[in-house]
Order: sequence, then C-alpha cells, then structure tokens
Amino acid sequence: MTKFEAMKNNLFLRCSTLLATILLFLGLVTHVQAQSGASVILLDDAYATLAQAKHDYQGHRVRAMKQIEAALGEMGGKISGKGRNRESQGTSDAQMRAAEGLLQQARAGLSGKSLKHVDHAIAQINDGLSIR
Repeated sequence: MTKFEAMKNNLFLRCSTLLATILLFLGLVTHVQAQSGASVILLDDAYATLAQAKHDYQGHRVRAMKQIEAALGEMGGKISGKGRNRESQGTSDAQMRAAEGLLQQARAGLSGKSLKHVDHAIAQINDGLSIR
C-alpha cells in the first residue's frame, strides 16, 4: 500500500467515524448502528490489506479473507474490491500484521457470528505468520 493510499484510507476512516459521531449526536442513528458501520469499514480494510499480501502463508491468508467476508456477510456488508497490488515478503508480513490490527479494532463493535468469524480470521493470520 502506498503512503497516499494509506493516508486516503485513514482519512476515509476518520471521516466516516466523524459522520457516525455526528449522526449519533443528532439521534439519527443508534450507537450500535454507528459502531457497526465503523466495523464494516475496518473489516473491508483488513480484507483489502490481506488481498495485497504476495504470499499464500500455506492457505491461512486466504482462509482469513474468507472469514472476514463471512463476517461482513453476517452484517449485511460486502467486500469493496480494494487491494489489487502484490508486495514483497517483508511488506506482505507487515500487511498481515496490519490486517490483524484492523481486525482487533473491529472486534469492539461485533458480536455473535460476526465476532466468531473475525476471531477465526485473526487465528488464521497468526498461524500464517508463524510459518517460516
């Protein structure tokens, strides 16, 4: 991910969080809806981050992506299709760690099956990173 794309993603996340906060303040959405919207964005970003990784990690990266997609499906969300570039091994490992961080942040707004899928995705990422 280029610095510009990272800044763009960060700006988008901040703007969507600000919008959710304003709508929450105005009473137009509930706290759960606002938190859910932020979680959908984090999950989609995590999916895109994993999609950019170059290496397979013995299938754990792809299994983590499928778990994220399932979690989004439970929430009525969809994968945006971001993350088409491929990277070197070191960058790929960093992307895997970054995706795990996004998933950890998203956990706070999840429950039920969505949370279970995200926990499985985190486990797949950790399993993939442990392979050397």
